[in-house]
Amino acid sequence: MSLETKRIKELFGYARTLTKEQGVGVMAGRAVGFFKRRFFGKKARYLPSKQTLEAQRADAAARADGWPTISILTPLYNTPPQFLQQFLDSVQAQTAPNWQLVLVDASDGAHPDVGETVRARAAQDKRIVYAKIENKGIAANTNEAAKLATGEYLALADHDDMLAPHAVYCMSKALAESGAAFAYSDEALFEKTPEHPRVGHFKPDYAPEYLMAVNYICHLAVFKKSLFDAVGGERPACDGAQDHDLFLRLIDEMQRRDPAAKPLHIPQVLYYWRVHAASTSGGTAAKPYVEKAAQKAVADHLAATGRQGRVEPGKFPGTCHVVWDIPEPQPLVSILIPNKDHTDDLEKCLHSIYAKTTYENFEVIVIENNSTDPATAAYYKNLPERYDRARVVTYKGGFNFSRINNFGRRYAAGKYLLLLNNDVEVINGDWLTQMVGECSQPGVGLCGAMLYYPDDTIQHAGIITGLGGYAGHSHKYHKRGGSGYMFRLATVQDFSAVTAACLLVRTAVYDELHGLDEEFTVAYNDVDFCLRVRDAGWRIVWTPYAELYHYESKSRGSDENDPAKKARFDAEHERLYAVHGRENILHDPYYSPSLSLDYEDFRESGDLRNLK
Repeated sequence: MSLETKRIKELFGYARTLTKEQGVGVMAGRAVGFFKRRFFGKKARYLPSKQTLEAQRADAAARADGWPTISILTPLYNTPPQFLQQFLDSVQAQTAPNWQLVLVDASDGAHPDVGETVRARAAQDKRIVYAKIENKGIAANTNEAAKLATGEYLALADHDDMLAPHAVYCMSKALAESGAAFAYSDEALFEKTPEHPRVGHFKPDYAPEYLMAVNYICHLAVFKKSLFDAVGGERPACDGAQDHDLFLRLIDEMQRRDPAAKPLHIPQVLYYWRVHAASTSGGTAAKPYVEKAAQKAVADHLAATGRQGRVEPGKFPGTCHVVWDIPEPQPLVSILIPNKDHTDDLEKCLHSIYAKTTYENFEVIVIENNSTDPATAAYYKNLPERYDRARVVTYKGGFNFSRINNFGRRYAAGKYLLLLNNDVEVINGDWLTQMVGECSQPGVGLCGAMLYYPDDTIQHAGIITGLGGYAGHSHKYHKRGGSGYMFRLATVQDFSAVTAACLLVRTAVYDELHGLDEEFTVAYNDVDFCLRVRDAGWRIVWTPYAELYHYESKSRGSDENDPAKKARFDAEHERLYAVHGRENILHDPYYSPSLSLDYEDFRESGDLRNLK
């Protein structure tokens, strides 16, 4: 069966489930949105309607006096006339009036038209401030603009980009209502006009591990001027990644004052990033120094926060990878592997662990449950002699994945528990080192791994709640080696859940939450556990630097074909909603509401339900 055929079958299966559980109306709305996006134009697909924009103008006219003023800082340098005019137009077309535009001009003598254009606009609009400055680089020039700003908040905008017409309205209103010190929005890339965007960048809510790997925040970022001043503004030493560096330092300062503080994500496209040869929107190859500057920014962030590790280039240009220092002596990891017969699978799993794993301090606990093949007992008998620090414990009772793992935990002595399926095979030797490094970081409760099918397509790269109505795997079926959506296949990042097929957790956290919920006998026990870990205040991290094969079949039959299994699966669906709330499941903070819940490949939602 082809991948496309499989996806179509899955989509129709989801349609049946959605119709049954949420009604024909919801299903029809999803279908209309899907076909509209699939077969008709995409013009202005991220822009609100004219009626909405007019409603915003009326609302702002009545209430904006109580909202903060945002000073937009924009260094100019030999800006092409058309780009400059479009940028200025986009600012002056804002639906809210509470903005200031500070333009500092470092253009050379061959480009006097830049200053002439801006001075003409400033003469007509007192909110536009212009100054001619010496060119000292993007960070220093931005700092010069900040000195002229009078707004309570600052925003950063490039001279060749454009603001969405509702950028100031959405930002200032949200900041006034939340009191947040720092907020950021989604963005879109365009070549000629925002009405014909190339692609949207729909971001997660604040994701600290992801931000260390890549500057996913980018545009539009708005923050208190007092916070900017407190950290000393932008650093010329990080020119090329000066915004990434600034965001890390702003957040560090926020959390120094209040450990619970974090940036606010506004899931609207409020910024249009122009794609052209000299822009980093087209890739960091346009500016090779960006990569080194980003690594310095992250390294300095580690030093400032007292975290121990070294920063290396990531899997793709523009990304970073932190290799964490492991405490000495190495903490013990207890690997729990449930097993029923299938000794060939188990042998492949164990052999790969012992032959490849460079992390030395681990034990293996095989949890025997209801094997019937006489050869299995013989295999178990010889196992401790063949594999050092490995033993078998025997669980008695009906199959219950949660109960089996909870039983195995009783025999574990490790500071960390690794829940591992018996049908996985280790690929890279430092897989466990990478997972322990991530899991040992302050505030991180557990870590998941990259799992591939035997044909080198993605089986698991993190779990997103709400996909298919309940939960699905990020980038499932994508080919191995890709960067994914906004580098999300290639960077360490935050998720709401990861699969228990390979899940490392602090033993203290496992015990604190009483392990897996035994009411989830087969499905969703890992999703439920991860959500409880998240709700307890711990972060969940996934790393692409721990790679394993998972021999779960891509073509195994659906549980819907077995009435008993289907009834159990439906009951566990309902329990997931009952325990965590349907709305909570459908709104994963690490997945944008503008992305599809029908597919696992980060495509845009058919109806862009959050933008209209």
